[in-house]
Amino acid sequence: MSINHVPVLKTVLALGLLGAVCSASAATIEHWTQPDGARVLYVEARQNPIVDLRIDFDAGSRRDPADRPGVAGMTADMLSAGTTTLSEDAISNRFSDLASEFGAGVDRDRAFVHLRSLSSMTEREASVKLVNEILTRPAFPARVLTRLKAQAIAAYRQQQDSPEAVAYRLLNRSMYGTHPYASGARTDEAAISALTRADLQAFWRHYYRPSTMTISIVGDVDRTSAERLARQLTRGLSPAQGALPALPPVPAAQGDTIRKTHTATQASVMFGMPLITRDDPDYYALVVGNYILGGGSFDSRLMKELRDKRGLTYGASSWLAPYAQPGDFALSVNTRREQADEALKVARQTLADFVEHGPTEAEVAQAKGNIVGGFPLRYASNRSLIGYVAVIGFYNLPLSWLDDYPKAIDKVTAADVRDAYRRRVDPARMSVVVVGGEPQRVQ
Repeated sequence: MSINHVPVLKTVLALGLLGAVCSASAATIEHWTQPDGARVLYVEARQNPIVDLRIDFDAGSRRDPADRPGVAGMTADMLSAGTTTLSEDAISNRFSDLASEFGAGVDRDRAFVHLRSLSSMTEREASVKLVNEILTRPAFPARVLTRLKAQAIAAYRQQQDSPEAVAYRLLNRSMYGTHPYASGARTDEAAISALTRADLQAFWRHYYRPSTMTISIVGDVDRTSAERLARQLTRGLSPAQGALPALPPVPAAQGDTIRKTHTATQASVMFGMPLITRDDPDYYALVVGNYILGGGSFDSRLMKELRDKRGLTYGASSWLAPYAQPGDFALSVNTRREQADEALKVARQTLADFVEHGPTEAEVAQAKGNIVGGFPLRYASNRSLIGYVAVIGFYNLPLSWLDDYPKAIDKVTAADVRDAYRRRVDPARMSVVVVGGEPQRVQ
């Protein structure tokens, strides 16, 4: 169950941070819409006898009811826990017999399931049939729910030992308040304990519908077969009527400061604000700027100022999390407890200088070269490519987005970056969280 563990978050954000891009020849995306409303994106890739399928629903944590944070994640986790005719073990054994892989999860916007199957007709048809049963006839057995809740509670308690994990949850609650994007940060031990089988059933019935789903298919299969697989995946799903309710707007940044004591010898310093959407007009300038500021590892300004010049940290970074509504722009520093205030001061000054003066031409050239140069690693496998195709489909990005991305990055100038950060980022209005630090300074 997803409860916003920061290391997992950063792995996921890496895809969004660098754009999930492909070369011009990496993928030709075909698309169509089924009569039931499901949108399908298809890429033929014959290099290996494998088919990857991913289904994305508008059923991420943003759809959690206000009084039931965590239900979206638990629903996804419970899909393969049993159906009306198959037990959890039977499902697991069946996938194993077919040499197939199945997984499910959520982020803020989406719930998703993923299937990797051999492309031979017998295995792929049987695997898709099994996924369809999981989606259309989940049993949500009480015994498994009890077990998964206990595991989620144990994971939550373990996260409380990490200043970084605690800081990220507090940062999200400060940035988003009561907005649904903070649901994951509100999913604590009490919320997990309160979840019931009836909650999961109600969530599944309402949100797992063809009209809000995107199917991505990448692999060793022709168009005709891909169309048949897509139809099989959605057969029997409830064609729920009516559009899902619109979300409230993300609140404006308030500039709150939160300090919390912690027993660890290390402290975590974070500050951020809601900023970037998937279709943001400043997307490419923000991405290039973020790489220079804190996304470029040891080459970044944060690392140079905090680690190289002052020895305040082994790790300092910044990230962007693009979603349908403004997602995080945030900075993070891990340091010794007694250095927390100094690290915060230096990090904030580094950001303020960057916003005021922007990057140098040399920094922009290096950032663009590194981003573009990393493309081959990002589309080297069907497994990675399907995640990018799913983003295009769910967020209704242009089908040419994979080809357009490197061209757009290449056009970014130092003036573009400076202009975007001056207009969009106000360091004084960013939420600040310090977990750890000197006890006498805690308010």
